[in-house]
Amino acid sequence: MSSLRNLLRTVALVGMSAALIAPTAVAQAEPSPADLTRRIETSSAELERVVESYNKLREEIKANEAAVARLQTRISPLEQQVEQSRADVAELASTAYKSGGLRTADALLRPGGSAALLDRLGTIEQLTRQRQERISGFTADQQRLLDEKARLGATLTRQAAQARQLAAGKKQIEQDLAKLYELRRQAYGAATERPEPKAATTEAKNVPAVSGAAGTAVRYAFGAIGKPYIWAADGPNGYDCSGLTSAAWRAAGKSLPHNTRMQWSAVAHIGRGELRPGDLVFYSGLGHVALYVGDGQVIDAPSAGRNVLKRGMNMMSIQGYGRVR
Repeated sequence: MSSLRNLLRTVALVGMSAALIAPTAVAQAEPSPADLTRRIETSSAELERVVESYNKLREEIKANEAAVARLQTRISPLEQQVEQSRADVAELASTAYKSGGLRTADALLRPGGSAALLDRLGTIEQLTRQRQERISGFTADQQRLLDEKARLGATLTRQAAQARQLAAGKKQIEQDLAKLYELRRQAYGAATERPEPKAATTEAKNVPAVSGAAGTAVRYAFGAIGKPYIWAADGPNGYDCSGLTSAAWRAAGKSLPHNTRMQWSAVAHIGRGELRPGDLVFYSGLGHVALYVGDGQVIDAPSAGRNVLKRGMNMMSIQGYGRVR
């Protein structure tokens, strides 16, 4: 009997242990594919917003660099102008000093008498007037130079702050990417899709016959199919969403900023019924952009880990439509 009691006691203990362990096992269960997909989509959308903010900052820095170049171009001639004005003023001052040394009696004793004196006084008045004009011009040139240098200093200070923001943004993106890639490994067994160099060739037969600049942009986008999403890139080896649309239209001779919100501001807004190949489709609070290629299809660089592809335009909430001017 004692053996039976021991056996029952052992079974009871094992049962209790199983009951205690079971909830923990459930709590630590691996996420389902559906859960992972939702988390990947959320992380991708958040990352894309960060990347677009980074792109916007880069565009602002480019604009500031251009402003610095313009200011420096203006400052150099102004510096030369100020130096020339300073020399002119010094020469006039010397001439006026010498002319102003004339004495009335001396002038009267010279040939010509009082008539000569009036001529000389007229010369002095003219020199004085010229001197005042040159001094005023010199002062104005100096002020313009100081103003331009102040604007340059402010722009350079702003640029330095933006560079620090850019470095911080890059670090944040790299951290977010690491998390997203880990989710993709769990869900798909690989952090990124393999590039598909033959995908563009396969899709070439589907390129619509579109003339003009829009046709060039559409053909470029078809040629990018299968290339990887690379954040902040605008080709030719990879793209992010606004990088692809800006590169496609750059090939067509049109300049678009490498940022979705800036592109939205740069295009003419149109209705859905007006869409034609080459137009842009904006999504998710201006967090994403794609190139419309006809028949309800767009080409876009979807998100980190994926490749450029052609797909239905209604893959997410649409913000609006734009035509490149």
